[in-house]
Amino acid sequence: MTDEPPVRDPVGEDARIDSLDERLKALREREEERNRPKAGAETDASYRLGNRVLSELLGGLAGGLFLGWLIDHFAGTSPWGLMVMLFVGIGIAFRNIIRITNRRPD
Repeated sequence: MTDEPPVRDPVGEDARIDSLDERLKALREREEERNRPKAGAETDASYRLGNRVLSELLGGLAGGLFLGWLIDHFAGTSPWGLMVMLFVGIGIAFRNIIRITNRRPD
């Protein structure tokens, strides 16, 4: 027999500390699950909003250019109809973009 006392792990002895470690581990797992991004929830909404803003901007520009070209073609006011309708199209596009961004989320 040896005269040395058995080596004890002071942290592993106490049941309260073991219970606390288990609860901490469970809480960390729940927190990681809660903070993990959901598959496409917010990303899809932001992507759709960005596409809508882009389409409004491009649609306003293209619509203004087309209507200005039509006015110039039939009225014979070469660059003026195109320029005026281009600015009108840009203004309408910006107005629509502001309306989209000021809308409350559903």
